[in-house]
Amino acid sequence: MTQTEDGNDTVTLIDNKTGKQVTMPVLHGSVGPSVIDIRKLYAATGYFTYDPGFTSTGSCESAITYIDGDEGVLLHRGYAIDELAKNSTFPEVCFLLLNGHLPTAAESTEFDVILRRHSMVHEQLTKFYSGFRRDAHPMAIMCGVVGALSAFYHDSTDIEDPVERKIAAHRLIAKMPTIAAMAYKYSVGQPFMYPRNDLTYAENFLYMTFGTPCEPYKVNPILSKAMDKIFILHADHEQNASTSTVRLAGSSGANPFACIAAGIASLWGPAHGGANEAVLKMLEEIGSVDRIPEIVRRAKDKNDNFRLMGFGHRVYKNYDPRAQVMRETCHEVLAELGIKNEPLLDIAMELEKIALSDPYFVEKKLYPNVDFYSGIILKAMGFPTSMFTVLFALARTVGWISQWKEMIEDPVQKIGRPRQLFTGENKRPFVPLNERG
Repeated sequence: MTQTEDGNDTVTLIDNKTGKQVTMPVLHGSVGPSVIDIRKLYAATGYFTYDPGFTSTGSCESAITYIDGDEGVLLHRGYAIDELAKNSTFPEVCFLLLNGHLPTAAESTEFDVILRRHSMVHEQLTKFYSGFRRDAHPMAIMCGVVGALSAFYHDSTDIEDPVERKIAAHRLIAKMPTIAAMAYKYSVGQPFMYPRNDLTYAENFLYMTFGTPCEPYKVNPILSKAMDKIFILHADHEQNASTSTVRLAGSSGANPFACIAAGIASLWGPAHGGANEAVLKMLEEIGSVDRIPEIVRRAKDKNDNFRLMGFGHRVYKNYDPRAQVMRETCHEVLAELGIKNEPLLDIAMELEKIALSDPYFVEKKLYPNVDFYSGIILKAMGFPTSMFTVLFALARTVGWISQWKEMIEDPVQKIGRPRQLFTGENKRPFVPLNERG
């Protein structure tokens, strides 16, 4: 890397075939790796870059979330995720992600009121649910219902209007718990429960999910606090698959409701949002602590297809900063519910101990991640595994809409159009049917 006369850093690429040299600027963020600006690479050289999965490509400029996977750091607008989970609330984190700063007392009160007033959905929207089979996966319902919001809220689909963008953001964050709870209620054949303005965000979701008209439902404060933390820990995670999907859909000018529906569809993939469900299934398959030595041997055997779910992370090469908070929350929930000898937790704790001490896991940095504990918590609270990814989508909505808003307001953003390395047939003549051998 060299510097120009005006002090800007650059790198020079040399084509060994032609000897041609091209200088590219280096851009520096406030923290984290610098990037080579290759926007003019094709025009200058005739080459594209090849990066399957975009793992070495910065697709946008963002000031929302920063991750240092080597050090195990996750910051939202500069605030550490563990501090937010321990000291903040989910609506406060929503305000932070949307606006760039923590709210004042007055702003916090106003934002809470806004979310409460937007928590109901249009009554005609409830009829959408009856069009689904009773055994429809809740994520299928979420995709359809969220995508349909644009048919009901025409006054917040003009992406060029900052006021409408803000209203759309508030509506999505406020209505997602209602939509998710209704998906659950429909699957179990119970009547929908309308939101209550006297409850907090997390309390309201639990009330709408587990309450019935037959008797009063009292929200357990320990469980609502755990729910709030789960929402915070999943609120945003930089440019992951679903967030990138939302940005790509939004780059075409699609309305925000359609973009979030696209994000939900991406999250539904088992390689993305289904990890905590996979952890629970794995623990159930292990069955008892006695089988752990066998399971660990299989995990170490490179010729065995078995994988320990909930260990390691594509981004984090250290301990997942969200996992410690989730571990403490797991113990609190199980203690509150009187689950003292939960076999799945016993298995999980033993696996965690091994992962943090066994040279094989330490060397490969296969530390427990947030999904390792969240599935146990959600199961203990009474959620079926089919709802796990729905809760992920509920929490991640604020991250998606914040990233979408940032992209729309970015003056250099343009419609997404990745290029390709073509390896198919070159141009060839068409052969009439009767002449083909």
